[in-house]
Order: sequence, then structure tokens, then C-alpha cells
Amino acid sequence: MRTTTVGDLRILLPDLIPDDLDSIGDLTDDLSDATIENASWRGVTLDDVTVRGSRLIGVDVSESSWEVGSLFGCEVTRTDFSGATLSGVSIERCVVTGSRFTGTRFTDIRLKDVLFEGCRFDYASLIRVTAAGAVAFVDCVLTDAAWSSCRLPSTVLRSCQLARLELDSCQLHGADLRGNSLHDLKTGLGNLHGVTLGEDQLPDLTRLAVTELNLTIRKS
Repeated sequence: MRTTTVGDLRILLPDLIPDDLDSIGDLTDDLSDATIENASWRGVTLDDVTVRGSRLIGVDVSESSWEVGSLFGCEVTRTDFSGATLSGVSIERCVVTGSRFTGTRFTDIRLKDVLFEGCRFDYASLIRVTAAGAVAFVDCVLTDAAWSSCRLPSTVLRSCQLARLELDSCQLHGADLRGNSLHDLKTGLGNLHGVTLGEDQLPDLTRLAVTELNLTIRKS
């Protein structure tokens, strides 16, 4: 069983043997034990599609629509989901690396044992996204994104760009936000209830408190 650790979080990883996977280029309703490389599925509609035990490398699924279905035990590398809409999809035991989710809309997504590393989520919308297990974002760009009514307890964010990330009615209790700048984060303090921060982030937290409470700070 392959695992990795991010902060105090232990994440189960997919256990794939590339030589045992079939090379596939065509889209079907059930993709299992396959390697899909440099395929173009731009603008397709995926309805209750399951991708299991597979590797997606350099695939273009931008502007696509994926409703229901699942991604289980997969490695996703340099894949473009820009402008896509994902709704009701379960993502479990997956590693997503160097992939692009610019402007992607996630609605009612369930995450468990998922590592996003070096991915772009700028201008993405996460609506009612839930972590049912370990989830981590490492070296990801989350600028100008919006998270609404998300339940992401114990999630770890490391070395991510959070400028103008907007949090609304989110539950992040136990999340570890150390190692990120909170300077331009757009959130009320309630969204940060129970998170773990580093001492170096206290000035940014103070700024958020001053803004939310509409305080006037004057020299003595």
C-alpha cells in the first residue's frame, strides 16, 4: 500500500503498474486499467462515467461536462480541465499533478485520499465540495477562486497561492494552512474556525480581523 505524508496528513496513493495498463484513446463509460495519453476529449459530455485504476497523461477535457461517476485509484498528469463542469463526481485515492483547472466548476464533489500537486485552480468555483478523507493541495495556484459551502476538515494546503481566494460558509475545522500567505485572502473569520496557522501568519490574520470588525487603528 503506497502512501505519502503532507504535514500530519497521511494520504493513500494509487498503486499502479504502468506495464499492466492498456493504452486507450477512445472514451467509454467505464475506463479501467488503462493509460490514456494526449487524448482530446474537449467539450465532451460525460454522464455517469467511471475511470478506475488508470493513468491520464496530457489529456484535454477542457470545456467538458462530467455529471455523476467517479475517478478512483488514478494518476492524472498534465491534464487540462479548464472551463469544465464537474457535478456529483467522487474522486478517491488519486494523485493529480501539474494539471489545469482554470475556471473549472466543481459542484457536490466528494474527495477522499486525494493529492493535488502543482495544479492551477485560478478562477475555479468549488461549491459544496466535501472531504470524506485525507485531501492536500501542494504548490497549487488558487488565486481568484471561490469556495462556497465546502466541508474540507483536516485538509492541508502547503506553499499555495491564495491571493483573492474567496471563502463563503465553509467548514475547514482542523485544516492546516501553514506555509501559505493569507495576505489577500477574501474571507470572514468564521471560515477559519479551528484551522492551524503558523506564527508568521498572525499579521495576516490580524488584518482580516481588522477588516471584518471595521476597526479604526490609530497611533496613540
